[in-house]
Amino acid sequence: MSLRPSVAVIVALSFFFAACSTPPSSQSPPLQEDNVAVRAPERYHIEQDSAPLLPISQDEVFDAIPQADPILTFGNISPYSIDGVSYTVLEDYRHYREQGTASWYGAKFSGHKTSNGELYDLYQPSAAHKTLPIPSYARVTNLDNGKTIVVRVNDRGPFHPDRIIDLSYAAAVKLGYMEQGTARVEVEVIEVVGVEDRRDPIYGNYRYLQLGAFGREVSAQDLVAELKPLLTAEVFVSAVELDGALLYRVRVGPVDDKNHLVAVQQQLQDSGYDVGQPLP
Repeated sequence: MSLRPSVAVIVALSFFFAACSTPPSSQSPPLQEDNVAVRAPERYHIEQDSAPLLPISQDEVFDAIPQADPILTFGNISPYSIDGVSYTVLEDYRHYREQGTASWYGAKFSGHKTSNGELYDLYQPSAAHKTLPIPSYARVTNLDNGKTIVVRVNDRGPFHPDRIIDLSYAAAVKLGYMEQGTARVEVEVIEVVGVEDRRDPIYGNYRYLQLGAFGREVSAQDLVAELKPLLTAEVFVSAVELDGALLYRVRVGPVDDKNHLVAVQQQLQDSGYDVGQPLP
């Protein structure tokens, strides 16, 4: 089992950092006042990681289906550092193949954001990797029993020198090593035709972050007052008419420097706020 510090990697100027299964997916957190999700639930309320209360069998786990998902800067800032160790996300990853130790992560992280902002679902065939672009797809083979699974890489980790990949609970079940916690594996990237690598351009024209949209201005101003002491960027309310009604949007920015924008995103996530994609 993994002992990773978090699902969404906390990085100096980095960004916070599944596919197919039978059991139901994790649900998003409930919406707040004015039907806007603003504050994320308290993270990692389970002190120790564990398997879920509802176990599944190998027959219930299916391969992730590779798709031509674009690779964005979101989740792929490089280099980044963890505990004084620097990591570089691979530019050319098409021929990546490596053998080493796999671990897995489960209930402690379920429902929390992965490195590209998706919600981790322990029943999905997903994975965390230190240097593969997010998202990407890989075939993982248990070298001790020959079992294989295709996973979608959407997270960062594991940050242990002796481990090369962290698989979801479901993937560990499929490979037959969930109970012992680790396994010797081979990880091989699956090349997907049509993938657009847009790691840098996403920030070219994006300068704002939106934290919520409220039907009452007082609610928006309350959030602004809450955010101002936390951030190094301006926080303001912007009114917009939608279907004949006024909405009061809480926005952060403008931010002209990419690294500053990434740092602000990280500040917000570290403080427990849900942050979506940057806006123009």
